Amino acid sequence: MQTKTYANIPEEFGKLESAKIVLIPVSYDSESVAQKGSVNGPEAFLKASRKMELYDIETDTEVYKQGVYLVDELEYNSAEAMVDAVHQATKTHIKKNKFVTVFGSEHTVSIGTIRAFNEMYPSLTVLNIGAHANVRKSYKGSTLNYACALHEASQNTNLIQVGVRSMSAKEKTILDVEKTFFAHEMALDDSWSDAAIDQMTDNVFINFNLNALDISIFPNTAAPLPGGLFWYETLEFLKQVFAEKNVVGFDMVELCPNANQKSSDFLAAKLYYKMLSYKFMDQEVGDDYDNTYENAKQKNNATKFNEDDEY
Repeated sequence: MQTKTYANIPEEFGKLESAKIVLIPVSYDSESVAQKGSVNGPEAFLKASRKMELYDIETDTEVYKQGVYLVDELEYNSAEAMVDAVHQATKTHIKKNKFVTVFGSEHTVSIGTIRAFNEMYPSLTVLNIGAHANVRKSYKGSTLNYACALHEASQNTNLIQVGVRSMSAKEKTILDVEKTFFAHEMALDDSWSDAAIDQMTDNVFINFNLNALDISIFPNTAAPLPGGLFWYETLEFLKQVFAEKNVVGFDMVELCPNANQKSSDFLAAKLYYKMLSYKFMDQEVGDDYDNTYENAKQKNNATKFNEDDEY
């Protein structure tokens, strides 16, 4: 993954000391994924980003001028090492007063990201936008895989899930049904976005699994499913969240690129940039940025299950 700056922005906007935004790309692929290839997602995302127009029409901004620092590839040789590397890199850059974002391969990456933000921000809401519940405690003998990506968040944060349309029966006993917005219900009731935002705390971390999107607009993901979100309803919801809450960071996972069909790469690149544009649309380039983190871990939810429970 060789690139000098995010989206080929001028080097003056890609320096760590002056950038407000940090982007951490994470390539990782486990043996348990249904469809191989997401390990190449971060590289495909970065390549597509280099071909974008960097003026956002909707917000009338060029958010790259806020500064985007692209972190070098992290080093690891196991799931445990990957989660730890992501956790540590994320915390390091939060402490440097940056708006930290992660573009990961499979959903396992989010375990480390969420853990870091939960340690740095009190009363954290994790807003998961995704097709799968992914709240199992363990799967195929491991607690560190995509199927368990949100278990820790379900126990230690205010987890709100939007767009879920695939889960096991056991997972229904783990997630909070009142804070889970199922895709088939969302299709019939457009009040879901207000209901979801009403349940959020002030500090929100967005965990965006790209399989949340309908396969007609985003076919290239590790676990594609019909019945997902469409482009403008997704943007409308995200814009509302950024406007009403303090979004402290976000990650994006599960682009599974196809060499013969690159539309998903460009959608992921555009969506990432739109989210940055919503975050900084009301800030002037010269304004100071304060991510207002607190270096104290505060759990929001009591543990729901005994440690010896099996899933």
